[in-house]
Amino acid sequence: MVITSSPQPPPPEPLLRFLRQDLGLSDNALELGLKQSQLEQAPLPAVLWRFGLISVEQLDQLWTWQALQEASQ
Repeated sequence: MVITSSPQPPPPEPLLRFLRQDLGLSDNALELGLKQSQLEQAPLPAVLWRFGLISVEQLDQLWTWQALQEASQ
C-alpha cells in the first residue's frame, strides 16, 4: 500500500485520455484505480501498477509521457 500524507490532486483529463487511448485501460480499471488512489492518497500511476492494471513497461511509458507533458508547459 502506498500512502502519502497529503491528498492527491485529481488527475488531469489528458492523463485519463492517455490511459484509455494509448495504454488501453478500461473504464472499470480506471475507476478502480481512481477510487483506490483517493482512498490511499497515493499517485494514480503507482496504484494502477500495484494493482496489476498496468505493466512495468506501461508505467514507464506513462512516466515518459508525463515528463514530456511537463517539459512542454
